[in-house]
Amino acid sequence: MHSIKFFSSRTVTRAARFNCAPAYYRGVIVGRRYYSKSEDGNKKNQLSTSENPLVPVSKDPKAAKPTLWSRVKHEAQHYWDGTKLLGLDVKISFKLVMKMAAGYELTRREKIQLKRTTTDMIRLIPFSAFVIVPFAELLLPIALKLFPNMLPSTYESKKDKQKKLDSLRKTRAVMSEIIKDSKPHLKTNTIDEGQRLVFTQFYKHVRETGEPESREQLVQVARLFTDDTVLDNLPRPQLVALAKYINLQPFGTDVMLRYRIRYKMLELKKDDFAIYYEGVDSLDPNELRLACASRGIRNVNVNDSVLRENLNNWLNLRLKDKIPSSLLIMTTAYTYGDISSTKSLYDALCDVLSGIPDELYHEVKVNVVEEANATHKSKMAQLKEQEEIMKEEEQQEKDAVVKVKDELSLDELDEKAAQVTKVAEKTK
Repeated sequence: MHSIKFFSSRTVTRAARFNCAPAYYRGVIVGRRYYSKSEDGNKKNQLSTSENPLVPVSKDPKAAKPTLWSRVKHEAQHYWDGTKLLGLDVKISFKLVMKMAAGYELTRREKIQLKRTTTDMIRLIPFSAFVIVPFAELLLPIALKLFPNMLPSTYESKKDKQKKLDSLRKTRAVMSEIIKDSKPHLKTNTIDEGQRLVFTQFYKHVRETGEPESREQLVQVARLFTDDTVLDNLPRPQLVALAKYINLQPFGTDVMLRYRIRYKMLELKKDDFAIYYEGVDSLDPNELRLACASRGIRNVNVNDSVLRENLNNWLNLRLKDKIPSSLLIMTTAYTYGDISSTKSLYDALCDVLSGIPDELYHEVKVNVVEEANATHKSKMAQLKEQEEIMKEEEQQEKDAVVKVKDELSLDELDEKAAQVTKVAEKTK
């Protein structure tokens, strides 16, 4: 009896302990081990999960949307950081101006820094009107929507920069197809008897086999199409396509458009000299991609080593082989849209030159190759064609609001290019 009482009291004691235990620890006693209800529930949940897998619940997009106050704070912080960056750019550029005033020559990186800051300060002039005029800041979002380039570059967000890059890539892909399909009307410069022979042999061999006899022959023929003669004889559709490809807005008359393209090409030539003198290896990855982008070289999903090789090929073609920049831009346009293309710049250059239609080939042949033996009838037809072009340009100039005199010459820098290459080769 005593043992029974002892056992029952002990059992009551354990039951009391069980009842006093926390809810998550209550379980069934098996031997000396406790299995809590929570553990048992977890096992059941695991079994049910394996039998019936859970379907992920989609998050409500409205729940992740930031509040108005957080967006205002983010924009205010963004413009404050942009203001500090602009102040730092002005400070650095002021030192560069003092350095230039002292007679020192600026490097390519310093020139780009000074040019970017100067452009940003000019952009601040129309922007300051929204601050000075009362309540004009209310129209600022509309103005930025209509004129996205009004703000300095330090205020651009990553999203805005990416939008511009995507838009430029799409435009270049479209313009690449237009340049390929339109077959630009190219005319050569005045050449001698030996160059006439090379010109004739090149086109004869290309039309028979689809490729030149040698790379040297390709370079010799490409030199005949100088920048000024190419741009002077491009019709408006090709001028518009070329302007869009190099990120220029194609507004204005043909004369104005040629002037703006020439000015852009002039800047590219000067930049070619600077990069060739300092070396492609001196460019960091960001500068390398910007340099390739300004020349129309595809830089999306391309390694830096490939970009350096392509830029080196461009510089060799431009400065050593003296190929005109306008032809090189068309060359990069021929391969820009085709991602899987493995053609080199030399192969694409051959495509550009061989893309001249038969009618134009005969016209160039009469004008340049067989100029002395050309008939009076053919010369009269070509003079009438030039007269029509001049009349069209004259009519455009009459209707134009802003008149531009296109007196830039890109071919004058070729002599300087030869001097720069000689100096660079001596220093290396």
